[in-house]
Amino acid sequence: MPINIEHVNPKTTALIVIDMQNDFIAAGAPLETPMGQALLPTLARLIEHARATGMRVIYTTHAHRSNGCDMGLFGEIYPPIQNRAGLVDDTPGIDIYPDVAPQGDEVVIKKHRYSAFFGTDLDIILRTQKIDTVVVTGVTTENCCQSTARDAMFLGYRVAFISDATGTYDYPDAGFGPIPAADVHRVTLGVMAVSTAHVMTTDDLIAKTTV
Repeated sequence: MPINIEHVNPKTTALIVIDMQNDFIAAGAPLETPMGQALLPTLARLIEHARATGMRVIYTTHAHRSNGCDMGLFGEIYPPIQNRAGLVDDTPGIDIYPDVAPQGDEVVIKKHRYSAFFGTDLDIILRTQKIDTVVVTGVTTENCCQSTARDAMFLGYRVAFISDATGTYDYPDAGFGPIPAADVHRVTLGVMAVSTAHVMTTDDLIAKTTV
């Protein structure tokens, strides 16, 4: 049976905002993700709801050191990472896009791989705050968001995966034909709904929140 979350307790829930950074979201960015731009108003509303109800809001930003020593195979997969055009630590490109930027002491975790848990202290932060449910938002649906949701489930967290606050980009033909972003998003949501998380909309999450 698919995972089902009937109620969301904000005291034990964290909203994870994944990689909504300038290098993905700003117009003309080296790794521009148009669906990420489109979901900004919805995500901003969800962040406002989280803050108003007392949920933890945690951000991630994907960054690599300027000398590339931590990029691993990403340099082979993504030319902007290899040529240091994007995701370089200590540059404006890794800053969270202003429309959804952190406030106060909200945590921003620098990560070097798709998953927000891999090689970071996210699990420590969540367990210290007695979090048992995570809400996954941001970009990209099938890579960083899905990887984070999967690791969260592996670690025993209940996962709400927000269908209208996640997004991706068009895939080029790698031998199977080009894949539009909408199709990548839809199929990933379908897989996640069966295997990993409760896939829901922003309105669903808000309606399920009990204060």
